[in-house]
Amino acid sequence: MSIPDEALRAKREEVVRVHMESENVHDFDTTISTFSHPRYELIGTDRVHDGEEEVRNYFKQSRTAFPDQRNEIISLRHADDAVITEFWLLGTFEGKLGPIEPTGREFRCRMTAFFIFEDDKIVCERVYFDQGTILRQILDPEAS
Repeated sequence: MSIPDEALRAKREEVVRVHMESENVHDFDTTISTFSHPRYELIGTDRVHDGEEEVRNYFKQSRTAFPDQRNEIISLRHADDAVITEFWLLGTFEGKLGPIEPTGREFRCRMTAFFIFEDDKIVCERVYFDQGTILRQILDPEAS
């Protein structure tokens, strides 16, 4: 694999920024367009959402539970085939999450995502996080 030139790195970074901002404003058509094939691998929950239908269903479920879910980018780094982001994920638990009833509590969790690329399109977003961090904050009234 060859090291991408600066123009390709800049394009990939712009794609990631568009992708992440479109998630914030729930413009999922734009989010989907940043992929050559939509795929999310959520390492913290051991779940994979592969293909447009599964990814759109993931968006629907996650935004039902956390309608204000959003990210705040901390940093971006480049690898030969990826852009690696560190970010805060935030939201308020206002809708049902599986069998769990909403509590109205907010969460803030530091995460890392690897946006794996082929050329200038994302082929996978692989997200690493500790689901316990989120669950403690949305379920425990003593958590901060």
